[in-house]
Amino acid sequence: MKFLIVVVVIIVLVAAMYNKLVRLRLLVKEGFSGIDVQLKRRHDLVPNIVQTVKGYSSHEKELFERVTELRSKLSGQNFHDQMQQSESELSASLRNIFVLAEAYPELKADKNFLSLQEDLTQIEDQLQLARRYYNGTVRNYNTAVESFPNNILAGIFGFKKEAFFKVQLSSERDAPDVKFS
Repeated sequence: MKFLIVVVVIIVLVAAMYNKLVRLRLLVKEGFSGIDVQLKRRHDLVPNIVQTVKGYSSHEKELFERVTELRSKLSGQNFHDQMQQSESELSASLRNIFVLAEAYPELKADKNFLSLQEDLTQIEDQLQLARRYYNGTVRNYNTAVESFPNNILAGIFGFKKEAFFKVQLSSERDAPDVKFS
């Protein structure tokens, strides 16, 4: 009888550990889905930004082509390293468009451009929050996968560590250069 109780307790503990790993893995997927939603919103906004700015600065063709190329490239990519790199490049290109806008006072005053800039700012804020949530869920999942005795069960059932969402371009780590004139 005691042996049966011990076996039942072990089965219940293994089931609880397995369910915890499954729940954490699903939270990681949910976290990435949040990033994906914000990236989709940003991708939908990019053509509007490009078209608005194009009307004011037609000689900046190379920048617009680069942004359009990056947006197209990202449409078919999966997550992690390749997508993170491309997303970082797209972010840098979008920043260049807004820097370019500084040279065109009439563009800076354009209602459509201001609205698009506001939308992009909101999306970038939401994207940053989604990335933080994702990285938090990855941290919790990886801790569970690597902690004893979960690591034994994780190895048996094929639970693997997940990658954190990282900054790819060193320029994104740099503090902004603020000058007061």
